[in-house]
Amino acid sequence: MFEDVFSGKTVFITGHTGFKGSWLSEWMLMLRAKVVGFSLTPDPKSDPCHTHPSHFTELGLRERIMVHMENDVRNGDAVKEAIRDHSPDFIFHLAAQPLVRHAYDEPQLTMETNVLGTLNLLEAVRLAKKPCILLVITTDKVYENVEWLHSYREPDPLGGRDPYSASKACAEHIVSSYWHSFFAPKKDPERNLFPSVLLASARGGNVIGGGDWAKDRIVPDSMRALAQGEQVPIRNRHATRPWQHVLELLSGYMHLAGLLYRRRESLTKPFADADEAASHKNKLLDICSPFNFGPQITSNRSVGALVEEIFQHWPGESLDQTDDAAPKEAGKLNLTIDKAYHQLGWQPKWEFEESIRQTVAWYRQFYEAAKGEPEAVRALTQDQIREYASGLSYRVLR
Repeated sequence: MFEDVFSGKTVFITGHTGFKGSWLSEWMLMLRAKVVGFSLTPDPKSDPCHTHPSHFTELGLRERIMVHMENDVRNGDAVKEAIRDHSPDFIFHLAAQPLVRHAYDEPQLTMETNVLGTLNLLEAVRLAKKPCILLVITTDKVYENVEWLHSYREPDPLGGRDPYSASKACAEHIVSSYWHSFFAPKKDPERNLFPSVLLASARGGNVIGGGDWAKDRIVPDSMRALAQGEQVPIRNRHATRPWQHVLELLSGYMHLAGLLYRRRESLTKPFADADEAASHKNKLLDICSPFNFGPQITSNRSVGALVEEIFQHWPGESLDQTDDAAPKEAGKLNLTIDKAYHQLGWQPKWEFEESIRQTVAWYRQFYEAAKGEPEAVRALTQDQIREYASGLSYRVLR
């Protein structure tokens, strides 16, 4: 359903070497997009959050995307040059320090990457003065989490009691500031009524799926342990999370970007009258805003329940490693996705059990047959993308 949007377009992805970035890059290549990647060198020595193995490396993406740039989003001049040189049609800003526990060890690095990096990209787009669609990816942890039972909505207060959450909440404030200050259309009749830069943010979290080997994440920890015949360590058995497969979240990003593109294109067609033109403009501006992307409420499960479901597909045993002195992590965190459903026509496809089944199947095939074989990893990854994309039930809104 995305072919008419991304085929032949230049898609600029920051953080393309990471877990979500590598899946997004592969999907975009399948849609015949021209992928331009901007990321730190995919090496644990230069990027503490980079892993070995690496989904990006295992896929052989470096040689297959149109442009692979190794740089840091904290380098404002490099970001400006990259945006100026490649004039992207779409920008997906995924580059981040994404680990909550690592942020306690490196709070300044986390703030600089997640806050200054976002600012540098927005400023580069502002100075380029070229039409594009820009999605800034943040997290479900941007909300001021008081661990209530009902789900968080997009208008709820932003906050963050830990460095990672605070950095992402700051990034959301910067996005809002740039939209209202520089990109949103002004009432001045002498200025363009329609923005050339369409900007939105996407919030989601606790993504699972094949190819993630990050430290201190329960699914990668489980897969490593099971592959080595060891017990699965569990730090916080009773913490609940809205678990979702990586393809669910990426489909949300792509659906939002695609709808922005389609509605912008509709503004180039003649209208019957001023009221119809205003209606189309308002429908476009309504989605230049934050959106939650998450699973159905039934996928909000505890860490313990997640591990037990993993064992249904890869038998093993768990080992409780609760540490009362460990850095604080939220116990409850749920998002409501009503806005994405009603304004975008987006909804998740895979239930909790299917997401786990697909995730475990990817890792088992990787460890048993595909490791170190880029063509096999590519086939494994592409097969899951095709399976997910087949029969997507989104309402195609115009």
